[in-house]
Amino acid sequence: MVAEQLREAGCTPGAILLEPVGRNTAPAIAVAALQATAGGQDPLLLVLPSDHVIADAGAFRAAVASATAAAEAGQLVTFGIVPTGPETGYGYIKGAAGQGERTAAVHKVDRFVEKPDAATAQGYVDSGEYFWNSGMFLFKASHYLTELERHQPRMLAACRAAFDGARRDEDFVRLDKEAFAACPSDSIDYAVMEKTADAAVLPISVGWNDVGSWSALWEVADQDGDGNAHHGDVVALDCRDTLAWAGDRLVAMIGLRDVVVVDTDDAVLVAHKDQVQDVKTVVARLKAAGRPEPTFHRKVYRPQGQLRLHRHGRALPGQAHHRIAGRCAEPADAPPSRRALDRGQRHGQGDPR
Repeated sequence: MVAEQLREAGCTPGAILLEPVGRNTAPAIAVAALQATAGGQDPLLLVLPSDHVIADAGAFRAAVASATAAAEAGQLVTFGIVPTGPETGYGYIKGAAGQGERTAAVHKVDRFVEKPDAATAQGYVDSGEYFWNSGMFLFKASHYLTELERHQPRMLAACRAAFDGARRDEDFVRLDKEAFAACPSDSIDYAVMEKTADAAVLPISVGWNDVGSWSALWEVADQDGDGNAHHGDVVALDCRDTLAWAGDRLVAMIGLRDVVVVDTDDAVLVAHKDQVQDVKTVVARLKAAGRPEPTFHRKVYRPQGQLRLHRHGRALPGQAHHRIAGRCAEPADAPPSRRALDRGQRHGQGDPR
């Protein structure tokens, strides 16, 4: 999936690291740092979640440039979002005493805090010293590895073993499964940023949204005069403030208000925008019932391109995507790389965001 999107964007990656199992953000960044330093170089790493939206790209590029000197000097810089309201869905970062005003300068971090209740969040916003935890970072690859070794040596050892034992083909680095599975799972915040003496924060206002739900996608998507944001083949009559995401079929909507409709190869989601986060509950019920939808996905992304499968894991006759170009697909029991509708479970366990 990543390789295909990079091709579509005209980008040539230095490497695409493939995790055999999920181990949260700290190990993922560690193997990226090992890859970045493998040739004897020591570059700055700009760590960005793949599903965030930044409306003002120019302002964000300027922020990265202004954080560069601090990162080169050995600080682990995180980008704190100047809050626009008392949001309870994000973790917060407090700047050091006397340094936390909303200025475009890198400050020492006083502390990271968990997602607050509404009253606490309002106090954070009123103080001007707290910023939303964006999960975006800038630091030297070597310094991250040094701090990880200081605070989580077992994690770094497992990452090194997985990286040293990796298989490499074309742009892909396939980490050793046994070694990486033995790695502790933790977020960069818990493993490093909350423990290091070198944590710093740069407050920014760049039109950031972490797009953590379908309702958040509606907020940042282009809308028509009635507040409807539609993607794909959608016909809507007398609808307002709706999000429709059509897959390969026509989606027809009549008389709906504040509703999200998402059509995929696996399932159809219909929800009120205010309750769309409850998709997590639906997924939990499906898993408890032993249903295949949470883990089996009909559209599978392979290095050669896309492939559609039926429920027994075999390719649908005549349905292989043209990017396969006559090559054999990977075994049907290979783990699929695409999630279905469960955007509510994006962040790894223990991640405070």
